Amino acid sequence: MALTQVLRRVLGGSGSTQISSAARAFSSAPSPITATLFPGDGIGPEIAESVKQVFQAAEVPIEWEEHYVGNQIDPRTQSFLTWESLESVRRNRVGLKGPMATPIGKGHRSLNLTLRKELNLYANVRPCYSLPGYKTRYDNVDLITIRENTEGEYSGLEHQVVRGVVESLKIITRQASLRVADYAFHYAKTHGRERVSAIHKANIMQKTDGLFLKSCREVAEKYPEITYEEVVIDNCCMMLVKNPALFDVLVMPNLYGDIISDLCAGLVGGLGLTPSCNIGEGGIALAEAVHGSAPDIAGKNLANPTALLLSAVTMLRHLELYDKAERIQNAILKTIAEGKYRTADLGGSSTTTDFTKAICSHL
Repeated sequence: MALTQVLRRVLGGSGSTQISSAARAFSSAPSPITATLFPGDGIGPEIAESVKQVFQAAEVPIEWEEHYVGNQIDPRTQSFLTWESLESVRRNRVGLKGPMATPIGKGHRSLNLTLRKELNLYANVRPCYSLPGYKTRYDNVDLITIRENTEGEYSGLEHQVVRGVVESLKIITRQASLRVADYAFHYAKTHGRERVSAIHKANIMQKTDGLFLKSCREVAEKYPEITYEEVVIDNCCMMLVKNPALFDVLVMPNLYGDIISDLCAGLVGGLGLTPSCNIGEGGIALAEAVHGSAPDIAGKNLANPTALLLSAVTMLRHLELYDKAERIQNAILKTIAEGKYRTADLGGSSTTTDFTKAICSHL
């Protein structure tokens, strides 16, 4: 049955103008997008629930396909992540991940490493910016860290040479270095950024970091409008602490990116306020909260959902739902700036529920 006939039955004897306008409104409603959701461990399910509530209040056309960490190792992934959950991300091509905890020293494959390897999430993008109304030591911080996500010291290749001596292999390839460098320069160009800084320790690790720099220089030649520079990792840390405004977009190998991105988060208030998104081959995007699972406050309604909410905003921008992303981000920032509803880590005493309701009220 045609849509106009259905509306004619629903609206009874209403005029044709009302029916045609109702038909246009109905047909223009966006069809739901299916996205994978990993609520995660510890406080993960609580802050994931906050995201779902805010998305519902903002009428975001998202349908969540939820997957939880298993309680047994899946031999197909060699971790507690199931093969079905990975297939969900591959199929949907977009997802959101809460904090996941891997037991230290237990011989289990890291859950985050499994996701990056299996889904080929080659670039971790972490915006770091000052939040209006939330005072820290630094004002007007606005930079982006882009971290190579698949190799380097996190290749997971370790072995015992002899008793008492272990060896860890750092893998740097031209292909992976070119790929992340190209993404960094493309990001800078499309987001109106003017400078890309390659972070390295090539003065000591001449072969590995030397290859990374060579790849960055090769890509830089294709973007003459973007200023390119190279900064040694230890000097970079000092410069960031002295004056974060010296940097714009930073691109670096895996381990350096892990360290620098956390340092940058500290400039603006911590990991609880910092969004993150992983980019994979073929347009896969997996946004995530990069803070820990905080088992000490799990289930107590005390967790701050800001990082996961802002990460969800980056996911919406990836899906080109710019209006929804802007509305939600503005509601989050307004809630924090007002100061009436803040969780304990932000100097307040609000519960997760109250903080979430305050955000919804600003939509």
